[in-house]
Amino acid sequence: MTSGDTKPAAGDVSAQREDVTRCQLCGSGERSTMFRDGPWEVVSCSSCSLVYVTPRLHGQALVDVYGAGYWKSDDPKVRGYADYARESALYLKTYGRRMRLVAKWLPRGRVLDVGCAAGYFLRVAQQHGHDVHGVELSPAIAHEAATALGADRVFVGTLDEAIAARGWRAGTFDAITMWDVVEHIPDPQSVLRRVRELLRPGGRFLLETQNVESRWARLLGRRWHHYKHDEHLYHFAPSTVRRLLDDCGFRVLTLGSAYAGKFVSFAFLAERAGRFGPLAAFLAKPLALLKGVSLYVNPHDEIIVVAEPK
Repeated sequence: MTSGDTKPAAGDVSAQREDVTRCQLCGSGERSTMFRDGPWEVVSCSSCSLVYVTPRLHGQALVDVYGAGYWKSDDPKVRGYADYARESALYLKTYGRRMRLVAKWLPRGRVLDVGCAAGYFLRVAQQHGHDVHGVELSPAIAHEAATALGADRVFVGTLDEAIAARGWRAGTFDAITMWDVVEHIPDPQSVLRRVRELLRPGGRFLLETQNVESRWARLLGRRWHHYKHDEHLYHFAPSTVRRLLDDCGFRVLTLGSAYAGKFVSFAFLAERAGRFGPLAAFLAKPLALLKGVSLYVNPHDEIIVVAEPK
């Protein structure tokens, strides 16, 4: 999603965190603490129930999170992916399944993927006849998308920079997607309002994010694998994501978890088991030997929203 090539030293990072004093969604300063984890506090807004992290990285320190070390992380339980590019076949398979949902709302059209990473969704959408375009802030992974799709179809930078450079006008796209992106953005309203402008009347916006109120999230508590504090700044739920979209000029058409699962390797399952402690990590270690085997997993702790401009 973002740029930078190195992971900042721990001392440098802590110096660049800032306290969050008000809810991004409703502006309230009242909140309750869900749990503390080192320097971080995961809190729930007392007014609208948005869950967010404080303190959080800002400025260049936040950008630097998404360097090369994010996409091939030495500690993926805490940040990033063990080896994002190595799992390309699984991502392509996942998005192939999700195209069933996309096809329900957009049989064929011009599609923009914001935060396209290596462009796996765009590759599948292109195979289904869509005219595809992507925006990715991280040069460390965007070159994968540009190599596969062409540099003219992948812009490296922010959405605002892409609009200026490519001359995209209001109503340019039939559909815009954001897969596992919105929770990373400090000011999601500014991006979602741009998305609304770029969509034609009746266009579709597909947004995926984690559901902090899911049964799986509640069961795991602080061990839920989506609690990665430097990158996941917000943890949405159906009510808060609906409010966010409404505030940004969208009407929600459908919201659910049916298509939000993923094909994962057994090595991935072994890695995630490490969040449950040393014993779980030890017991799951043999799974890593089956790294070539995959299965479809959907714990229903993520949601996909389909919306349209009001």
